[in-house]
Amino acid sequence: MQLIYYFSPYKYVKMQGVEVNPRIKLKMARVEHDLTQAELAERVGVTRQTIGLIENGGYNPTLNLCTAIAKALSRTLNDLFWEDSKHEG
Repeated sequence: MQLIYYFSPYKYVKMQGVEVNPRIKLKMARVEHDLTQAELAERVGVTRQTIGLIENGGYNPTLNLCTAIAKALSRTLNDLFWEDSKHEG
């Protein structure tokens, strides 16, 4: 079973078998690498606002940007941007 980290205002909590929205996955990976939105943005060549919009669901990044973000966070595209559909009907 895969362990999932869930963001609460105070900490990240490990949970088993819980679906996590891709926006949350991105934020969790960024925080795990101890990066601010601005630092991640600089690494991938976008503005801090763009990273914020992606994390809040207000912007769909291009495949190139997704790839750059995944590389910067040492994750795969699936790790960060793929929704788990096993529970969808």
